Amino acid sequence: LKDEEVYLWEYKTIEDAVPRGICGSGMIDILAELLRCRIIDRAGHFIDGLKTDRVRESNEGDKEFVICCKDETESDRDIVITQADITNLIRSKGAIYAGAAVLVQKMGLTFNDISKFYIAGGFGSYLSSEKAVLIGLLPDLPIDKFRFIGNASITGAKMALLSHVAMEKVDQIAAKMTYIELSVDNLFNDQFVSALFLPHTDMSLFPTVDKKIAL
Repeated sequence: LKDEEVYLWEYKTIEDAVPRGICGSGMIDILAELLRCRIIDRAGHFIDGLKTDRVRESNEGDKEFVICCKDETESDRDIVITQADITNLIRSKGAIYAGAAVLVQKMGLTFNDISKFYIAGGFGSYLSSEKAVLIGLLPDLPIDKFRFIGNASITGAKMALLSHVAMEKVDQIAAKMTYIELSVDNLFNDQFVSALFLPHTDMSLFPTVDKKIAL
């Protein structure tokens, strides 16, 4: 980092409310920006010697990054992301990526062979696909391949209850299901360990991210 570099931090809250904490999609955005701005390295560790007072030592003796100072928050407490938070988030995203990679490989395919990825759940409704790719939660593919569909379980259940055609489709899909126990799969363990970096140990899998972070 150059001595003259200055870090400017901006944040936005849901409905512009007073900050009270960090939501799940917000954690991903923060992790991606910390990596992109070279505040953390690819292992998720805070880089030493940064010219910002937002990186400080936590009460536990590790480092943390201050998102909002207490005089800006609803709780009158600083909102921070700690080293432990980052480590846990990297493990979580690594498990998700590794699971998807194993399932695709078991089918004899690659991520490039898949035309569309459907991301379900309330969490997926607010997820930034660009930031998710940056940290290695999603594979490095064209953004238009990712589609967020919200709470798919409730929508699917409603469709099955109201439509005989939809119910038949459910039965057809269920008959084709294959169960894979990832917890005892050596391939999953290998993929998981490889995914415990940002975005991944193998940067050839994330060529567009490699150009953005250049660490």
